[in-house]
Amino acid sequence: MEGPTKVPILGKKDNIIVDNHIWPSFIIEDLLQNVTSSTYLLVTDTNLWPIYGPPFQTAFETIISKLKVEAKLLTYQIAPGETAKSRATKDEAIDWMLSAERDPPLDTKTVIIALGGGVIGDLFGYVAATFKRGIRFVNVPSSLLAMVDSSIGGKTAIDTPAGKNLEGAFHQPSKIYIDLQFLNSLPTREFINGMAEVVKTAAIWNKDEFEALEGNSKQLMGAIKAPPTADNRRLSDVKEILKRIVVGSVQVKAEVVSADEKEGGLRNLLNFGHSIGHAIEGILTPQILHGECVAIGMILEAELSRYLGYLDGIAVARLKACLASYQLPTSLQDSTVQERSAYKHCSVNDLLSVMAVDKKNQGRKKRIVLLESIGRVHGREATVVSDKDIRVILSSGIHVEPFVGKSLKVSCIPPGSKSISNRALLLAALGKGTCRIRNFLQSDDTKVMMKALTETQAAEFAWEEDKTGSVLVVTGKGGDLKASENDLDLGNAGTASRFLTTAATLAVPGSQDFSILTGNKRMQQRPIGDLVDALRANGATVQYVGKSENPNEKEKSLPLKIQAAGGMKGGDINLAANFSSQYVSSILMCAPYAKESVTLRLVGGKPISQLYIDLTISMMRSFGIEVTKSSIEEHTYHIPQSTYHNPPEYEIESDASSATYPLAIAAITGGTCTVPNIGSASLQGDSRFARDVLEPMGATVQQDESSTTVTGPPKGTLKPIPLIDMEPMTDAFLTASVLAAVARGREKTSTTRIVGIKNQHKKECDRIQAMETELAKFGVKCRGSEDGIEIDGIDYKDLREPKGGIHCYDDHRVAMSFSVLALASPCGALIQERECTGKTWPGWWDTLRQIFDIQMEGVDLSTPLQAKSKVFEESKRSIFLIGMRGAGKTTTGKWISEILDRPFVDLDSELESVSGQCIPEIIKKSGWEGFREQELALLKKTMQQKPTDYVFACGGGIVEIPEARQMLVDYHSSGGLVILVQRDIEDVMAYLQLDKSRPAYVDDMRGVWLRRKHWYKECSNYEHFSQQAPAESLLRASRDLQRFIRNITGKRRPLQDIKAKNQSFFVSLTIPDIAKALHFLPHVVVGSDAIELRVDLLEDPAQPGKTSSIEYVANQLAILHGSTDLPIVFTVRTESQGGKFPDGAHDEAFNLYKLALRMGVEFLDLEIHFPDSRLCDIVQSKGHTKIIASHHDPQGILSWSNNSWVPHFNKALLYGDIIKLVGGATASDDNKPLQQFKAWARSQTEVPLIAIQMGRTGQLSRIQNGFLTPVSHPALPFKAAPGQLSAAEIRTALTLHGAIEPRKFFLSGSPIAQSKSPAMHNAAFQAAGLPHEYNLFETSNARDLGHILYSPDFGGASVTIPLKLDIMPHLDSISSDARTIGAVNTIITDPSRPSSNHPGNHLTGRNTDWQGMSLVLENAGAASGNDQSGLVIGGGGTARAAIYTLHHALKCSPIYVLGRSQPKIKELIDSFPKEYNLRPLSTREEGEAITTLPTIAIGTIPADKPIDPGVETMLKHIFHHAKAGILLEMAYKPAVTPLMELAHTAEWKTIPGLEVLAGQAYYQFEAWTGIWPFFEGLRAECGLSGGKGEEHKMNGYK
Repeated sequence: MEGPTKVPILGKKDNIIVDNHIWPSFIIEDLLQNVTSSTYLLVTDTNLWPIYGPPFQTAFETIISKLKVEAKLLTYQIAPGETAKSRATKDEAIDWMLSAERDPPLDTKTVIIALGGGVIGDLFGYVAATFKRGIRFVNVPSSLLAMVDSSIGGKTAIDTPAGKNLEGAFHQPSKIYIDLQFLNSLPTREFINGMAEVVKTAAIWNKDEFEALEGNSKQLMGAIKAPPTADNRRLSDVKEILKRIVVGSVQVKAEVVSADEKEGGLRNLLNFGHSIGHAIEGILTPQILHGECVAIGMILEAELSRYLGYLDGIAVARLKACLASYQLPTSLQDSTVQERSAYKHCSVNDLLSVMAVDKKNQGRKKRIVLLESIGRVHGREATVVSDKDIRVILSSGIHVEPFVGKSLKVSCIPPGSKSISNRALLLAALGKGTCRIRNFLQSDDTKVMMKALTETQAAEFAWEEDKTGSVLVVTGKGGDLKASENDLDLGNAGTASRFLTTAATLAVPGSQDFSILTGNKRMQQRPIGDLVDALRANGATVQYVGKSENPNEKEKSLPLKIQAAGGMKGGDINLAANFSSQYVSSILMCAPYAKESVTLRLVGGKPISQLYIDLTISMMRSFGIEVTKSSIEEHTYHIPQSTYHNPPEYEIESDASSATYPLAIAAITGGTCTVPNIGSASLQGDSRFARDVLEPMGATVQQDESSTTVTGPPKGTLKPIPLIDMEPMTDAFLTASVLAAVARGREKTSTTRIVGIKNQHKKECDRIQAMETELAKFGVKCRGSEDGIEIDGIDYKDLREPKGGIHCYDDHRVAMSFSVLALASPCGALIQERECTGKTWPGWWDTLRQIFDIQMEGVDLSTPLQAKSKVFEESKRSIFLIGMRGAGKTTTGKWISEILDRPFVDLDSELESVSGQCIPEIIKKSGWEGFREQELALLKKTMQQKPTDYVFACGGGIVEIPEARQMLVDYHSSGGLVILVQRDIEDVMAYLQLDKSRPAYVDDMRGVWLRRKHWYKECSNYEHFSQQAPAESLLRASRDLQRFIRNITGKRRPLQDIKAKNQSFFVSLTIPDIAKALHFLPHVVVGSDAIELRVDLLEDPAQPGKTSSIEYVANQLAILHGSTDLPIVFTVRTESQGGKFPDGAHDEAFNLYKLALRMGVEFLDLEIHFPDSRLCDIVQSKGHTKIIASHHDPQGILSWSNNSWVPHFNKALLYGDIIKLVGGATASDDNKPLQQFKAWARSQTEVPLIAIQMGRTGQLSRIQNGFLTPVSHPALPFKAAPGQLSAAEIRTALTLHGAIEPRKFFLSGSPIAQSKSPAMHNAAFQAAGLPHEYNLFETSNARDLGHILYSPDFGGASVTIPLKLDIMPHLDSISSDARTIGAVNTIITDPSRPSSNHPGNHLTGRNTDWQGMSLVLENAGAASGNDQSGLVIGGGGTARAAIYTLHHALKCSPIYVLGRSQPKIKELIDSFPKEYNLRPLSTREEGEAITTLPTIAIGTIPADKPIDPGVETMLKHIFHHAKAGILLEMAYKPAVTPLMELAHTAEWKTIPGLEVLAGQAYYQFEAWTGIWPFFEGLRAECGLSGGKGEEHKMNGYK
């Protein structure tokens, strides 16, 4: 097509001009001569303007000077993206055009030049239609989508809240200039987006163009995916093809518009795919593009056409394959669609709701364009379709109603045989010449086979139409295959995987010398080992390259790496054929191209499915190869070296396995069904199903060579079959099983026993187990075995409706079998996975509707997906610990055992136990090599026999064994946890010098560490740093480990807790060395919900002025983990984003990210400017870490008001669990558009958004942000970002704005005048920036509190004696701890819940006394454990809280209770459950008889009286015999009580009662406000100082 191509429209011959390089000069000259005006307005978006705007201005001035024309050019820019197509943008543009500032002014003669994609054309076409009642405009589309669709036809519009394009007008452009050169710079995704409309146009109008698109896809996609080049040569090789398809699409559109300008009917046909596509777009925009949505819509509307009987299945398959060849999505389940849309949910109801406002509708009736064939639509306008039928197509599940029809008499032709179709594909591809294949099965399996054969250049495929339907034309290359540069992903296609394993050995090297065969998860579990063994033995190089959950099964399944060797060696080949006949067929079909003739011996006993082997041999004969069966050796075949020659035509027999379903329908309903093209002459084993199964069950069977007719007995009278061997037709056992479920007969037994189906355990699922599980849902009992199944038939009237429906395991045969049984069930049945039948019978549900007149209802089973990555779900899989000896694996393992309540096994100790020798003895006897062999054998046995619910510590040298390393790598790659336990290497070296329980290292110890260091990392997916700590800090270390384990197993969910808060913050640490800030860190984090480690601000003393080393960052992170319970935000802020980390240091940044994931941080800030491949790598490895996908604009380039932030929002949505966008404010007014942007974002997704602005003028945005606002603190060296505020400052500002209401808190009881509670709580309120007040209300009568408790501004209360029990009846609920203790000391109000008992808010009573006791004991070094006892001194009310503390917090058992009054002590003990294991101490003898002396004691006796002599004697005995104990004295005065003096004498540590006052207030304050206060501040208000408060809680989440 040389020169510009002109396409007529609406009677104007040259209104559309298509060519390359017509911008700008050709267009300007044509405009000045044919669309004359004194003023032209060029409008475009801010992305296109820098590239195309200035050159157009320059050319315009040059040309008007040359032509001596008086004309002026004005320009106007808008933000890019669909969100700009709005009323607001339109109004802004018109206001600008009407402004008196315009020079020259714009009048009715003005011409708008709309340069851009569909948004620009639609929007400014509408502006032109409405400005001064209409002015002229020309379209210059810059995207493929706009070129072939939106620019043509005069439909202009903007989007409204109710839907897309609902406000607009018909306004024809004066000219349309299509410059194909614009496509050179079009991004790949936008290019592909436009291809959807190209495919659509061909599909509805021109089958020749559609075939051209099928044939040119590889060449076109090569150019489309190439990056733009400066010399614009990206599209040079496809220049003519591209012009042809664009012109072709333009001509169709112009022809339709000319015949029906205003959409009277015909023009609606251009909306094929749009009715459903627009509905999808309405939900998924802007993350999913228009063309992508329309592509999915086309497939769904084509499937609807097939369901309604207008379109054949092959046409649907061709359309799907064509779209997929251009990398367009064809399903909402497409992984790319789900990831890009952040797993946004498209419910069927939502889709139907959006479809209800489609402009094509007739009132409430939905009209959809339906296809009749490729290139032809049904009717001359859209067709009315019921919601019921649409719902079936849109739904993931389908409810099959029971058969209630009269006598059934039908004829049904199943699709072509999958077995024969796959064989025919491979044989025709290996053959020479062209073969036309009729009745070919277009299914998921055959599609992947065709794609793989295309990838290996084995054949070319095309489609023809004749009077018999669609014909597949295969042009074979005679065995000339090339290794595929792309992985051959075979999905769930088992047949294809086996056939192609051998075929891939025939390939010769191409761009690489091997091919990779892979598949889905199930395919990577299905065995292929026998075939691989045979090929390897014949000289083929085949490697297993996958990872298996069971290391011993690794070398049995896909993926495979197959060397391109140009054919097998040939000669003698031995093959085990007792599992799958497809192994045999695979070698048989490829054997003619071996380097010498082949003798194939089938070993291992009788081959399975002999009929399918015979079928292969028969088909090879049809393609010119004669296989000879040995007359002297059993199961042996001779295949000559030769070449296949394709027959001109080959007809595929219908699939005999699929034919069992319509025949079974006749049998189970008492009707008649004929399958006219499968009879006794068929070589398919399943063709015997009617004779061997249905006839014995009582059906009447008529069968000749080519057809089979079955008439079922009266409904409910099928007979069981005592025993049937289904080895010749194993796939049909599922059909037989569902019939057996209702086969009772007249015999005493109703059991049908099926054998010979061993291979069905290893199909798409374990089918025998699946039948047993799913039939049980109907109330049918089954018993599966290794080789068969027994089914006890019941009366069909007793069939239950399966609760929740039938799970199909993504197995087509399960779905179709149970749809048969549903017809007999009184309530029918829900089949959960409707689409899985596409593997062999894509139109199965259509067949039920059209031929059998079965009623069905679509059921939407889809639910919103939360996970965005390969998240390893909480599982019971065992945990393995690795690391150097001396790193702390045993201690760590025991703690993990307690945390997860699992047994712990040290594998070194286990090896000693099993062998009966200590490890030095094993090494002495067997040598190091023998020891390693035993160590490996134990690891294998452990992984096999104890795969779940254990914690194992491996020996330090396990990584010295290559096979063990691979086992550990496989284990963690498949989702298991392998934790590397680390410790400072100097501490490890010191320990190893002292440890003599193991033999000394042969090599230098440090050299051993350096050798193993990389192996440890490789073999683990997490690492925990075991910090050396004094004994009193062991509790902190165990808590740190607990937090780590809960993080990596998903049991700790900080994001969920933070989202529940109205205001949340994270404090940004600007500290170069965390260790030097530990003294003030607890103060800094008060009021924050997380703490940000700014890695870019750390300063590694080992390399000053450079980025910190991995080791330094790991140490800093470990210190921070050990110092706080708050979630950690791990941030590496780059220079361009406002930080200090070098922009180009990608490797260093991502190594740090991976370190953070390995150390189990809660949040990771991931900057989205990094390459997508890097971002994907982190997201896929994130485990339970939540990603904060961030983008910062410190230069202030982006604006919230012009949609320029939208692309960054969309990209962050793709990768983040949280989105963080930070801009720069130049004026206070900038905060308003930010709030509007956030409102828009909330309408798009539920993913939380942090959106703020830097600088002083942006501080309002920080105050208004609400969710995880980054904050600073006055104690920090500097602020992490300009304008950053503290959490207290933000809360103060929110109070001034009325967002936080002042509330009143009280202490009630008597006497309370000297209480320190007001000082503590008011100081904490002030520190947190809260406006609340805490006062005293002294009373001894609980009734006096009514007006306080029920007041609207009541915030909460502390309760002391004598009201702790009396207050309970006045509250709405009591916590379990308060009930057990029998006292309430804290009242919490919930403003969101009204009380059911009084006019105020819901009030809850809690007890924080025991929490305060626990806190101060733990701070003093008390640890929780099951091997310690406790002591409570006294029997009053406080003793109850003490007992609760020792039992619940410290796990003490037994707990001894010592007091003066034995009846009182007995009464106290009897009031607690027996599991508390309380024991009274009343005599010296009882004290001396104690075997486990208490090391933790809580005193609750009065301090103003002498200790009872008997109690004192007992205490002296206990204190002096139990070393290093801790006494908590609950009395406040005097400072040192007699009880404390007694404990001091025995060198016990003592804690004064005022510590508990601060401790219980600590928990009270959090219960009221959600904020953990500064504990040392509370202690200071109580007059306390020193102690271990600094080490405790900044505490976040438990």
